[in-house]
Amino acid sequence: TWGNKCLSCWLGTLWSSALIRPVPGISTAERDGRTLHRTKRGWMWNSFFLLEEWTGSGKQYVGKLHSDMDTEDGSVKYVLTGDGAGTIFEIDEKSGDIHATRRLDREEKSSYTLSAKAINKTSGQVLERASDFIIKIHDINDNEPKFSKDTYVASVPEMSSIGAFVMRVTATDADDESYGNSAKLVYSILQGQPYFSVEPDTGVIRTALPNMIRENREHYQVVIQAKDMAGQMGGLSGTATVNITLLDVNNSPPRFPHSAYHLSTPESAEVGSSVGRIKANDADAGVNAEMWYSVLDGDGQDVFSIVTDATSQEGVITVKKPLDYESKRTYSLRVQVTNTHVDPQFGHLGPFSDTATVRIAVTDVDEPPVFGRSHYIFEVDENAPPGSSVGTVSARDPDATNHLVKYTIDRHTDLERLFNINSNNGTISTLQALDRETSKWHNISVLATEISTSLQTRVPVFIKVQDVNDNAPEFAMYYETFVCENAKAGELIQTISAVDTDEPVIAHQFVFSLSTVNPNFTIYDNEDNTARILTRRGGFSRHEMNSYLLPVVISDNDYPIQSSTSTLTVRVCACDRSRNVQTCSTEALLLSAGLSTGALVAILLCIIILLMIVVLFAALRRQKKKEPLIISKEDVRDNVVSYNDEGGGEEDTQAFDIGTLRNPEVIDTNKMRRDIIPEMLFPFRRISPIKDNTDVRDFINCRLQDNDSDPTAPPYDSLATYAYEGNGSLAESLSSLESSATEGDQDFDYLSHWGPPFKKLADMYIGKETQRET
Repeated sequence: TWGNKCLSCWLGTLWSSALIRPVPGISTAERDGRTLHRTKRGWMWNSFFLLEEWTGSGKQYVGKLHSDMDTEDGSVKYVLTGDGAGTIFEIDEKSGDIHATRRLDREEKSSYTLSAKAINKTSGQVLERASDFIIKIHDINDNEPKFSKDTYVASVPEMSSIGAFVMRVTATDADDESYGNSAKLVYSILQGQPYFSVEPDTGVIRTALPNMIRENREHYQVVIQAKDMAGQMGGLSGTATVNITLLDVNNSPPRFPHSAYHLSTPESAEVGSSVGRIKANDADAGVNAEMWYSVLDGDGQDVFSIVTDATSQEGVITVKKPLDYESKRTYSLRVQVTNTHVDPQFGHLGPFSDTATVRIAVTDVDEPPVFGRSHYIFEVDENAPPGSSVGTVSARDPDATNHLVKYTIDRHTDLERLFNINSNNGTISTLQALDRETSKWHNISVLATEISTSLQTRVPVFIKVQDVNDNAPEFAMYYETFVCENAKAGELIQTISAVDTDEPVIAHQFVFSLSTVNPNFTIYDNEDNTARILTRRGGFSRHEMNSYLLPVVISDNDYPIQSSTSTLTVRVCACDRSRNVQTCSTEALLLSAGLSTGALVAILLCIIILLMIVVLFAALRRQKKKEPLIISKEDVRDNVVSYNDEGGGEEDTQAFDIGTLRNPEVIDTNKMRRDIIPEMLFPFRRISPIKDNTDVRDFINCRLQDNDSDPTAPPYDSLATYAYEGNGSLAESLSSLESSATEGDQDFDYLSHWGPPFKKLADMYIGKETQRET
């Protein structure tokens, strides 16, 4: 056995006598004639051992390889191959010494498999065939234990007994478990005593104190240590934090903080309204703190009730019945609170309920009047004269003061002002005659008001209008009745019925008759509110009479009896043998006696052809090309100036001067801006030339005549303006664009020299100037 610093480092060398190596270059026949000798096995080994994390200087010696064929004359060369050969491990070719070139970590790789052989350096002949060996890395304690998490979260119910399981934490050590105690861990608790403990071998955390109460302390922080080397001195360690929360159990019963509560509510409180809230205290949390309130007894258990607010866990006392201060002013209740989720395991800590007394005082409120009924229903005959009594409503002041009450009708419910009410006694009467056929019911609201406090109460009043037989029956519909020309006497031509808007006591019963004896038709009452119209004769003719008016009298059986006369129009029509109507119009007779159908069609076609010719002619006229207004393209007078500025007209632009068109020979040497105030008080007035511009006049007249006589000129967007002022005007320009800034800066005496047409204007301005000076 060799240590890490052995010289040869193999376990032993065995000679093999069973291996026969053939001699190169000798045939089988030659071998058969010669004596063969066995060759010895030169080496054999198993393993080398090397410590990890070598801290020495230089390379770490692993071991030495040596062959018995090596005579140490330098002819043998050792070759190393396999895991890490040439990088991690290197061999001296001459001596066979193996070294590790760097520090090795067992946790990275625990063993290396290599192969070594010996060859003749000169001939390259293999002296020792390649043999495998293993270099094992011996472990040292260089890794501390590590937990899977830095922080754990756990919980355990409160009131648990000693040794109750909380959770298990586990740490791991990367060192070799099979070599020494480098990976043997022991758990211990550094923080969290005396409340919790940990099992040294398993890492299971358990409670160490009994009956820990969450209400006293809910959260705990425990620090667990894992140490290798079986917990001995010099071992490495790691820690983890465990946050433990005590879970709530229902171990705290609810308790009222007071034995008695005092509340008050006005007598006007509505049913279902809240009077007040009470709350019991429960140190538990969640469902264990849920409570239920109830009324056990008391003189107010029929008037008040209590419900549980699931959000705030309060008991809300509400009004169960209407209150009356004058009847009863104080009430008493005994209220109980109970946990909804009781754990029998902790029943010995109970009882899990508590009681308290609640006294409620009813305060006085000035109440509005109270009607004797929630609503009133009255009946009145239709057509009753104005002032007829309908009914009486009654209200009183419920307070002890018993103030007087005044009655009024809410006119928003009686827009037509059909009813009136006596403000003192509440008697309702009619203001107008009512018609049941217009409205069978009238719904109004009556207000009762206290005179001293103006408090009001409203009550609905339903008034039914009783029917009176005041409407006569009439035809149920409009009848289109006809009789065939070939009808015979006694033939049925129409069945009629009637309706009545009145409401009968039992049922309608109508009687049908003719107002006078008719030689052409008769009526037969079927006594079921219908009647039949029959012919009295035959031989009707449209040439003689195309229609007949038959007055029918309809009567009802109510009191008083009402009757009406309705006229039935009977038209005479042409029918076939099966009594099917063919035509009833007299125009058909005229057409049949005049033109035939073919002639009518021919006339219609001619009219259509004439209309098409007229339309085609008008279209061809519109397509005729119109001669342009200005033929010459070089005519300077065809300029078109387009601008969007809003101003005084054509004289606002400097791009075009209409004066050039009017007087082409005028040379405007002193042209001024028309859109600004002139510097001179009286601008220069040009004198129109005396020469007659005949060419311009002829041009305008020619174009005017062409436009007037052109029938194809478009009637839209085609305005053409031509003007010629002659040789100039005596008054010249009257535009305000050339006037001074103000009237006070001008002298209007020149207006008196312009002639009679401007005399009125001169009098106005010269007279105004004289008054201003005065």
